[in-house]
Amino acid sequence: MNGTWSLAAVLAVALGGAVGSVARYLTTLAFAPVAAAFPFATLTVNVVGAFLIGLFARLVGGADHDPVVRLALTTGLCGGFTTFSAMSAETVTLVQQGRAGRAAVYVLLSLVLGFGATAFGLAVARPRP
Repeated sequence: MNGTWSLAAVLAVALGGAVGSVARYLTTLAFAPVAAAFPFATLTVNVVGAFLIGLFARLVGGADHDPVVRLALTTGLCGGFTTFSAMSAETVTLVQQGRAGRAAVYVLLSLVLGFGATAFGLAVARPRP
């Protein structure tokens, strides 16, 4: 999109963000029974979101793909779905509760699984010879 503003781009990001945000909320509900023990919902959406952004980068990242679709899927969907700010807040809360070890495991898992999921998404969408 070369930094140019367009109504189509704004609407694509808004629509993707709405879908991602609702998916994030539903994931939180699904993990509610274990939320007090460990922030599995946020970890899950961050890892799945990392996979999806890798997948989308490969599938719709080239110059021959519609940049509005790319924005809808990456900035919109993945941006609305993933939750680094929630991860940060949950990590601080764990530390404040005296659970620094659990906080460290959470950050480590989030980073390692997130990077791995992104690489996996890129690999899954790699063009086949």
